[in-house]
Amino acid sequence: MKKYIAVAGNIGAGKTSLVEFLCKRYALKPFYEPNDTNPYLKDFYADMRRWAFHSQVYFLTHKFRLHKELERYPGTVIQDRTIWEDAEIFAKNLHRSRYINKRDWQTYSELYQTILRDLSAPDVMIFLKCPVRVMRQRIRQRGRGMEQSIPVNYLRRLQRLYEEWFDSYSLSPVIEIQSDKLDYVTDFVHRLDLLKKIEKYL
Repeated sequence: MKKYIAVAGNIGAGKTSLVEFLCKRYALKPFYEPNDTNPYLKDFYADMRRWAFHSQVYFLTHKFRLHKELERYPGTVIQDRTIWEDAEIFAKNLHRSRYINKRDWQTYSELYQTILRDLSAPDVMIFLKCPVRVMRQRIRQRGRGMEQSIPVNYLRRLQRLYEEWFDSYSLSPVIEIQSDKLDYVTDFVHRLDLLKKIEKYL
């Protein structure tokens, strides 16, 4: 039976690594965030106030298209960051930080609420929790150029919004994983524990 697994978490929490691991383990079809195709992203990291609205509208549009694509896929899929995170975490943070003004936020919110009516919920949401300190280390280690200038306060604000979102999230069952303490690659016990939690939803 087809299933939709979503993996959520802050920048550097370990989403992509987990998605890749589960794809190899269960032959799942991965759907990744369209970072590399966003023509505003480099400009956004250089000048958030000017390019925040443009970048978020791009992500929302393309994430909706990706969501409809994964709905059409005949087998079980796993998604690295969801459309809900785009709006509830990243766009909301930019609005609260005054990088997206009131008028643009109203336009964005109306678009998001319209899209919500046509979204199917995941069968399970895997939420990766990780301290900001560890995420910063991982961001430095993986060396993606555009990420190196992300301020620590930006990561902390995203972290608070993730916690707010998950406190009220009710669309699907949630598996919470403390990803800084999880070594499913080399630790057999960790791996068994992780797979046991996930397999009951497959």
